[in-house]
Amino acid sequence: MIRRPFYYRLSEGMRISVRPYYLPGHSFPPLQRYVFAYEVRIENISRRTAQLMRRRWLIYDSIGEEQEVVGDGVVGLQPTLGPGDVHEYQSFCVLKSPRGWMEGEYFFRTPDNQTFAASIPRFDLIADVEMIDDDDLLR
Repeated sequence: MIRRPFYYRLSEGMRISVRPYYLPGHSFPPLQRYVFAYEVRIENISRRTAQLMRRRWLIYDSIGEEQEVVGDGVVGLQPTLGPGDVHEYQSFCVLKSPRGWMEGEYFFRTPDNQTFAASIPRFDLIADVEMIDDDDLLR
């Protein structure tokens, strides 16, 4: 069984956990296409209810490219998390090199219209190209 790295950060009463992994079957290194997926778990460990309104991702590629992605909610949703609630989702990103990292923020709003930002931990994106079979590159 492969053990994938796990990253988490607690800020503003939100515990955000991320588990990234490389998708060799969707990647094509000869064309500088490295696809990574990541699983996110957002846990509200505070006493207040909050709705996730927006996100901001910073994506860094080891070839020196940086990208900022800003948008509403996560994967088309703006979940409301009461105390003790959890929201989980999966997403992906594409890099031009086998190494990079991501980090960011989720922006929340409480029922009384207060806003706050919870930090998404920086996590590494690393393709283990030694484990890629040459046949995978042709698919």
